[in-house]
Amino acid sequence: MAIFKGAGVAIVTPMTETKEINYEKLGELIEEQIAGGTDAIIICGTTGESSTLTHEEHLEAIRYTIEKVNHRIPVVAGTGSNCTETAIYLSQEAEKYGADGLLLVSPYYNKATQKGLIAHYTSIANSVSIPIILYNIQSRTGVNIAPETIAYLYKNVENIVGVKEASGNISQVAKIMQLTDGKIDLYSGNDDQVIPLLALGGCGVISVLSNIAPRQTHDMAMKFLEGDVAGAREIQLKAIPLIEALFCEVNPIPVKAALNLMGKEVGPLRPPLTEMEPANQQRLAAAMKEFGIELA
Repeated sequence: MAIFKGAGVAIVTPMTETKEINYEKLGELIEEQIAGGTDAIIICGTTGESSTLTHEEHLEAIRYTIEKVNHRIPVVAGTGSNCTETAIYLSQEAEKYGADGLLLVSPYYNKATQKGLIAHYTSIANSVSIPIILYNIQSRTGVNIAPETIAYLYKNVENIVGVKEASGNISQVAKIMQLTDGKIDLYSGNDDQVIPLLALGGCGVISVLSNIAPRQTHDMAMKFLEGDVAGAREIQLKAIPLIEALFCEVNPIPVKAALNLMGKEVGPLRPPLTEMEPANQQRLAAAMKEFGIELA
């Protein structure tokens, strides 16, 4: 059984003006997401600026989120690292806190071989008992998890149950589903490709868009899963200009800007990320209004 079906939000990590984690604001965002119909909270992913959090901050954000959500919807903890031992440590701690699952990005910078990826993921999975979603995003990590590698891990490691696919390569996604007999839990990692991946047998999306449009993103996924393909497609196509604006600069720069435009006061980004360029922010604001999102 999938950890979740529908739309899980890759939630931002709100910061104070001094760039400390703003837990009060994080709590508000979590409540708004649950009220908006989000199907899962994914904490400390790329969108949550995990690469600039200390281990202590990373784990405290996971612990806080699990306690705040309190079993209302699943919480998936981002615990991946380019160091296998670090990923094991973070994963074991997240399991102790009560995470419903883990999201493990492929090791970045090291550029491991496929054999190395199998060893890395197997070691982490064997150190915990909760389900694991692999995260394939070559544009940020420098390495692609080959469909054959994903299929091997799915078939040979019991608690590796899913993959967040953000390669953008629909042919690769089709190959993954073919090699796993359509049984792996497939999540779109790209908001502009939710419907194509669901059509190949996916069960949902791990979404940046959900931060600012939780109800629409949930509806897009669930309409498709419930058989309303036309309704799902309508939301997907309407959202394309907004999604393009949300990725016109590197994530999570635009989505944090969008939340601040909505008056959510999620604060600044941690260096080396910088604030959004004014021209791009104007484009983002226009796309948000066009999609029906109210600005402050």
